[in-house]
Amino acid sequence: MKKFALLFLASLLVGCGSSSDSLTPLSGDAVILAFGDSLTFGTGTTPDKSYPAVLQELSGRKVVNAGIPGELSAQGLARLPGLLDAHRPDLLILIHGGNDILRKKSLEQAADNLRKMIALARAKGAEVVMMAVPNPTLILSPADFYASVAEETGVPIEIDALADILQFPSNKSDTIHPNAKGYRKMAESLYALLEDHQAL
Repeated sequence: MKKFALLFLASLLVGCGSSSDSLTPLSGDAVILAFGDSLTFGTGTTPDKSYPAVLQELSGRKVVNAGIPGELSAQGLARLPGLLDAHRPDLLILIHGGNDILRKKSLEQAADNLRKMIALARAKGAEVVMMAVPNPTLILSPADFYASVAEETGVPIEIDALADILQFPSNKSDTIHPNAKGYRKMAESLYALLEDHQAL
């Protein structure tokens, strides 16, 4: 009985982490900056079917698509300050690091780059949410460093959605990119995350 009580208490403590933190509600004229690589750009579909375009439709807020295919997290870190100054977003959606994983770059460095991106956005007054990118293995699962960065920084994260989407061929345009159906599911998952954290 005592062991069960300790396990129950531990589960409550896990549930009280950063994932329960609220975001500031987004006003009707708020700007969301969708920042990342090909998964943000929308490789595998047309621009109007990318996740930022669908999220703009769902949320009624302006969503800027700032995705560059093939970009490494170090390149993203160098690019982000100019975009923050140009668009002055209220919210940054960060989906980055997938190319670091694919090209077998240092994942410790990728994690550090994400932390620095989060700090840059917050310094400019933007809140941040993340979506984890899965490892390209037979059974897809999110790379471990995303959860660590989210926990350290208190950033809300959608941890499993992309791995779940890419498990099914009907959601994919190729081995690593969604198709229009998959990108809509990404947008819906992010919309639900923003709702859960009171941003919408």
